[in-house]
Amino acid sequence: MNGTTMRIALFTHSVNPRGGVAHTLELGRALHEAGQDVTIFAPSVDGAPMFRASPCRVVLAPVAAHGNDTVTMVRTRIDALKAALLEGGASGFDVLHAQDSISGNALAELREAGAIRGFVRTVHHLDTFDDARLSEWQRRAFADADDVFCVSDAWTRKMSDEFGIAASTVSNGVDVQRFRSSTEAKDSDVLVRLGVIGKPVVLAVGGIEERKNTLQLLEAFALLRQTHANSQLVIAGGASLLDHDAYTRRFFARAAQLSLCIGQGEPIVITGPLDDAAIPALMRRADVVSMVSLREGFGLVTLEALAAGAPVIVSQIEPFTGYLDEHVCCWALPDDAASIADALRRALRERGGIDFEHAVPELLASFSWHESARRHVALYASHVRHIMQPLGA
Repeated sequence: MNGTTMRIALFTHSVNPRGGVAHTLELGRALHEAGQDVTIFAPSVDGAPMFRASPCRVVLAPVAAHGNDTVTMVRTRIDALKAALLEGGASGFDVLHAQDSISGNALAELREAGAIRGFVRTVHHLDTFDDARLSEWQRRAFADADDVFCVSDAWTRKMSDEFGIAASTVSNGVDVQRFRSSTEAKDSDVLVRLGVIGKPVVLAVGGIEERKNTLQLLEAFALLRQTHANSQLVIAGGASLLDHDAYTRRFFARAAQLSLCIGQGEPIVITGPLDDAAIPALMRRADVVSMVSLREGFGLVTLEALAAGAPVIVSQIEPFTGYLDEHVCCWALPDDAASIADALRRALRERGGIDFEHAVPELLASFSWHESARRHVALYASHVRHIMQPLGA
């Protein structure tokens, strides 16, 4: 280290618009603005660029297309990140920070080979895999890290209780200006292109996934249509590396049974991956944003929606109950379609009674990327002191 400036390498699993990737980019930007020297490493298929520009150096690790073979995809990306770091000079960084299991395994293997001294890992959430190799990769990515961070107290406790890992909580931030600022003409272009015409519009972000509880949201939306016949469900994003095809087929089949058509201008709009400006535009248009996930590390969409001025309905489970309350959201039981539908109706009546004048601004002010960067820098400094100790010290 040179004074207070550290050379920091942040690693993410993709260039696509997913929560963990956005977290990496926003953290990198905040660290850069705090005077740190940041490089972001990400695997890229066919030279695809990062979905959002960054003031940091970005190193794209080339990988070949992998089809639907998740194990091959993970292995290929681990190898690509290892090669990119070695080529870029692993010894040139003070801190190596993995944001996911793919990059965590790349760093774990380099550490085992003696190519690096250590690394830190942020656990956003953990998944359940049928394949033993994927489960082991997920375990190793945090178990072999020198320091583990979590984005919520709920996951910090979970890491301790279930795995004996003493993690540190480092919260997300939210870029309020990004979701509040709008160019009406550009927003309108997005809405027309996607066929968003509902009255009201229910927005869910993250694609069709079991973890996102999309099927239960579909059931709730069908109930909502009984009282709001012109309502429209917009499911945005979904650039996942995991295979959700079977769950998606179930969603389409159930929508057909419920006589809910899918397509541009239809009761259900499924956008697929979107350009970076589209999500804020959709949030500004939404009458309510749904976040009824079964499992999240933090659930940054809730803060982004509130920043855009949209009422949110949220699963009444951790981690949400750790930082939200009835003044800033409408609670729903995620395993109960009737509860979700009731929360949607509450949110549509006088914006759910959410206190956008006082409680929401106070909540948003408590989650700052600059504060997150400050907390990271303090933990990084402790990590560097630890890994630089002579062996046996």
